Amino acid sequence: MVDGAAQVLTVTSSPVTQGPWSGDACSLVEAFRSGDITPTEALELSLAAIESSDLNAVVNVDEEGARAAAASADVDLPFGGVPIGIKELDPVLGWPRTEASLVFKDRVSDFDGTMIARLKGAGAVPVGQTTASEFGGINLTYTRLHGATHNPWCHGRTPGGSSGGSAAAVAGGLLPIATGGDGGGSIRIPAGFTGLFGLKATFGRIPKGPHTEIEPLTAVLGCLSRSVRDVARWFDVCNGADEYDPFSLPRVEGWEAGLGTHDLTGKRVVVSPDLGSAFVSSAVVERVEEAAAALIADAGLVRVDVPVKVPRGGLEWAMAGTASLLVGLEDLYPACEQDLTPEIMFACNIATRHFDIGIAKAVEQYRRDCIQAMAGVFDQVDFVIAATNPDVAFDAKGPLPTVLDGVDLAKEHGFDVALGNQGALTIPANTTGNPAAAIPAGTVDGLPVSMQVIARHHAEPLLLDLALTMERERPWPLLAPTAPR
Repeated sequence: MVDGAAQVLTVTSSPVTQGPWSGDACSLVEAFRSGDITPTEALELSLAAIESSDLNAVVNVDEEGARAAAASADVDLPFGGVPIGIKELDPVLGWPRTEASLVFKDRVSDFDGTMIARLKGAGAVPVGQTTASEFGGINLTYTRLHGATHNPWCHGRTPGGSSGGSAAAVAGGLLPIATGGDGGGSIRIPAGFTGLFGLKATFGRIPKGPHTEIEPLTAVLGCLSRSVRDVARWFDVCNGADEYDPFSLPRVEGWEAGLGTHDLTGKRVVVSPDLGSAFVSSAVVERVEEAAAALIADAGLVRVDVPVKVPRGGLEWAMAGTASLLVGLEDLYPACEQDLTPEIMFACNIATRHFDIGIAKAVEQYRRDCIQAMAGVFDQVDFVIAATNPDVAFDAKGPLPTVLDGVDLAKEHGFDVALGNQGALTIPANTTGNPAAAIPAGTVDGLPVSMQVIARHHAEPLLLDLALTMERERPWPLLAPTAPR
């Protein structure tokens, strides 16, 4: 157990003359308040880093707006003066609202999302949009609109998706923190591929309004960050009910203040790297088992042997999301097909030509089975530890890999299982609404590996303290080795 909030890891930065801020967002606010650096100076360093970067992580930079916000920043606010990236799926007043698609390349947002408005109110300085996968539909950030985004740990590898640009920008040293969203793993997958900490909160924790779309009932909002306390502060700022989102949860206070105050001793945990149904590389399983053993020892957890068998549901999840996508495209589809990425086009074709009552029943059956399976496990444990991704980051331009440890999953188990395996570890928590965290767990062949911890609904404070234990006892690098400093 961490004995108290005073023992929360303090993350500092190297001197600002060496490059953009290399600490976390909270330490940058502390530096503003002490006078070591000004918001304007920090912004200019980030703008210069973005300009010289080859990651293709930040697009549509709002230099004028950012400079005005930095010049007038109130550093006494939680994120006062901190330059942040905004995932291009998050609406910002006056910014492009493309959904990362050529279909909407000329559309401009006429409102701020609730999360964005709250961040602005907390003093954050929006700098520009971070790249995402088209409509957030795939864990690969490569679109017809912006091309490929690269992983700062290895140029040519993907940072994942759909929040890939946010992850690349934060791990790559361009911005200290950035927004993310997670409908099937889109915070945890990129965090896992780039060595960051990512939290998918309980469904409804941060409102999705205004103009809330009810479906898909899996998506949540959050951030990509270098430290646990940054995430805690983010939720202090952004959580809380909103009348424009009927599914939003009541506000909870004290996320950052409560860090390190929860007794984890004796909490029960089951370690299931594959959740009983996914295919995970042997090297990743080894790292996850090592990290899990370390966390169990450091936090005083009790490992128990409980059967875990979460049903596969990649195809069902994709069909449910594509139905919502088709509603958004309205009468633009199918004429816009040539503007879509191949994966989105394929999903739309399947949904329009083959979506019938049978598929609808299969989607609902998967949802029920997944909820039943997860609830059954949490009747017996407090946490489930699994891998975040089946393997390390793959090619930045795709395609999604279907071979693992030399086994052709498509040939052995079918093409739908092979493709669905890329999100098989993260989709379940979205389907059930449980909170889940991606925690850095070492490397394989020089690329990050991530351990995923899933908890009961509304138990994010315990997840944060588990992650804090790892951060304190076994610190992870805040930046990719190639990031500017």
